Amino acid sequence: MDLIKSLFVSASGLKAQNGRMRIIAENVANADSTGRTPGEDPYWRKIATFKSHFDKEVGGEMVQLGKLSEDTTPFEVRYEPGHPAADEKGYVKAPNVNTLVETVDMREAQRSYEANLNVIEATRRMVQKTIDILRA
Repeated sequence: MDLIKSLFVSASGLKAQNGRMRIIAENVANADSTGRTPGEDPYWRKIATFKSHFDKEVGGEMVQLGKLSEDTTPFEVRYEPGHPAADEKGYVKAPNVNTLVETVDMREAQRSYEANLNVIEATRRMVQKTIDILRA
């Protein structure tokens, strides 16, 4: 039944967007972290990717979280001579996490999550209407 297939496909979208939001939350949580020792790299921003696969049982394309990749944007360098991770010149490497970008990504993931949830709710209503019609 196509309605059931849409439930499974939307549920896979919910799961994938949930994973994306966890990665974004990790990025935000580490936005101010630095290395512990001079010259040590700080936290690398992670980027979520998605992949699709055909599920034979469902008979449809499902989406899932793919491999995580690290953002190769260079680290920000700040002058903080008293910091434990400062190099001999007093500079500290800061993570390549931009909280504004993460906020936008989180909002996009949230909207995708809500869209998948709306499909599930609409499907549930259609199934309930079908049951009501068959009972009448």
